[in-house]
Amino acid sequence: MKKTFYSNGKLLITGEYLVLDGAKAFALPTKMGQNLIIEDGSNNEIIWKSFDADGSIWFKDTLLFSDISKEVNTENESVKTTLTTILHEAFKLNPDFILNSRGYTITTELGFPKSWGLGTSSTLINNIAQWLQIDAFALLKNSFGGSGYDIACAQNDIPIVYHLEQGNPIVEKVTFNPDFADNLYFVYLNKKQSSKSAIAAYNMNKKNNLARTIALNDQISSEVMNATTIQSFAAAMQKHETKMSVILETHTIKESLFPDFNGVIKSLGAWGGDFVMAIATVNPTDYFISKGYDTILTYREMIRS
Repeated sequence: MKKTFYSNGKLLITGEYLVLDGAKAFALPTKMGQNLIIEDGSNNEIIWKSFDADGSIWFKDTLLFSDISKEVNTENESVKTTLTTILHEAFKLNPDFILNSRGYTITTELGFPKSWGLGTSSTLINNIAQWLQIDAFALLKNSFGGSGYDIACAQNDIPIVYHLEQGNPIVEKVTFNPDFADNLYFVYLNKKQSSKSAIAAYNMNKKNNLARTIALNDQISSEVMNATTIQSFAAAMQKHETKMSVILETHTIKESLFPDFNGVIKSLGAWGGDFVMAIATVNPTDYFISKGYDTILTYREMIRS
C-alpha cells in the first residue's frame, strides 16, 4: 500500500547558533518542502531513490535491513551512511518497520533545489518520523543533531518561536503578516552551507557566559516579530546581524559581499551560505543579478502563511 508524507522547509530569521543554548528563535516554514513516498517491497531491503526539484535523481541505492538494524560505522560520511544512520536510530525507536516487513520501495521528492539549504535533512527526518509514528525531535537528536527548530517548521504551517528548555523543544505558533512583506526578499548565495560544520565551529569558539547575549537576542527577536513598519523591522534585523558578527568574530554578509547595497541584509541560519534576507524599499533584483546572484524570491513566493 502506498503512503505519502510531507514536511515544510524552513528559514531561521533570528536566533541562529544561540538557539542551541536556549535562545528564542523566530523561524518561518517555507512553501517548498519534501515528500516521502512509501511502497511495499521485498528481499528484506529498501530500494531508495531521491529526486531533486528539477526531477533529476540525486541519490539512489539499496539499503539492507541487516545494515539498518545494526550499529552504523560513521567513518565514511557518505549519503548512504547518513541515511542508514537515520534509519537505524528510527529502528531503535520503532523496530516494527524492519521486523514486520519484507521490504520497501521509498522515494523522496524535493520541492526546492537540494543546494538551497531549506531543510533536505530535517524534512526527511520529520517525514520518517511521521511514517513510523515516532518523535521527530528525538530522531533528529539521535542521528543528525541540531536545535530542532527545523523540525518545528516542518510540522507547522505558520511562523513559530522556538527554544530549548532543559533540552526539550518548546514551540509557540505566532502571527506574522507584516504590511511590508513586499519589501522582503530572499537571495541565494550560490553555495550551500554545512549546518553541522557551522554548529561545530560555533560550539568550539563560543564564550562561556551567554546569558546576557541570549537575553538581548530574545529582545531583538520580539522586536522583529512585533515590528509595524519596515524601518523598525530593518533596525531590529540590523541590530541582530551586528551582534552576531561580534559573537562569531566575522564580518557581516553585507560587509563581505554587498557593501554598496541600499538596505539591510540579514544572514539566515548558518552564516556564509544558503539564503539571506534583503530588506529594501525598491525591488533589489537587478542589483543582486549584477553581483552574480540570480536566485531572488519574494516573501510571498517563499514563505508559507
